[in-house]
Amino acid sequence: MAFVLSFLLRRLSQGLVIILLVGFVIFSLLRIIPGDPVRMMVGPMASEEQVEEIAAELGLRDPMVVQFGRYLFQLSQGDLGKSFIKNKSGASSAGGRESQGLDNKANVLDLIISTVPFSLQLAGLGIAFALLFSIPLGIAAGLRPSGIIAKIAFAISSIFVSLPNIWLAILLILVISTNLQWLPAIGYKGFSYTILPAIILAVELSAVIVRALSSSVTAIMQESYVQAGVVRGLSMGHMIRHHVLRNSSIPMLNLFGAQLGGLLLGSMFVVEYIFNYPGLGLLTINAVFQRDFPVIQGVAIITTAVLVLINIIVDLISAGIDRRLQY
Repeated sequence: MAFVLSFLLRRLSQGLVIILLVGFVIFSLLRIIPGDPVRMMVGPMASEEQVEEIAAELGLRDPMVVQFGRYLFQLSQGDLGKSFIKNKSGASSAGGRESQGLDNKANVLDLIISTVPFSLQLAGLGIAFALLFSIPLGIAAGLRPSGIIAKIAFAISSIFVSLPNIWLAILLILVISTNLQWLPAIGYKGFSYTILPAIILAVELSAVIVRALSSSVTAIMQESYVQAGVVRGLSMGHMIRHHVLRNSSIPMLNLFGAQLGGLLLGSMFVVEYIFNYPGLGLLTINAVFQRDFPVIQGVAIITTAVLVLINIIVDLISAGIDRRLQY
């Protein structure tokens, strides 16, 4: 219990530092890159006086240190700010009269909360597909590394890791959705709209999980304690179920945690944009195009915090499996 408490305190403090650093980097880069978000808000026909007036109202002309300090103070109160572009109804209001000021703008936290369930559904289904496919194949390949199943697993993982997400998504939309009309593809009107994008995510995850699991099982099978257990009367099946799979799950868990982070930050965002899936990724990419600073900053803070928690949970599970591990 003492180890768990000290571990959590240490990792949470480290995670807080990481979140603050990521937040500062994103905050700074958004204000360094060329372009004025206020011009996006009010449209090209607004005068420079109007632009400067709104920029001053939003605090965008203050020194960067002052802006970041104000943002941290709001963040400490659970306030991620208000969108520059989206109004409370969720529609974009860039360039219109209603764009001026923040009175009618949507809270960033509300926008994130409204999209997170869709992203969780997509990520959960993609992970489920990947595990159902890759765990049996990876274990079978690891138990017989020179067998036909291992060769098939290596070929499949090589193909999967080489497939670009964009190309595979377009191909599935064309074949499964347009030609065969088995599944819908664009937008979201029910759970069936999640299946095709989830398959794209599962393909990317499966390639890594199959290779990691097969390599881990092969390495554990060569350990001396496996043969020693068989010599002492334990069956090979018992050793595989209770020792080999248990110990081989540790490196896979660590790798899976890292891949899940990549899934949240990369692939899922791209896939959601391709399929026009109303999740966190689509919200973020639209915010980037519209230079909606508060939304980009809020998503960066939330996703970084999620990644920190995922890695803490993975390390705790790994330490629970093998008590020799210390973090």
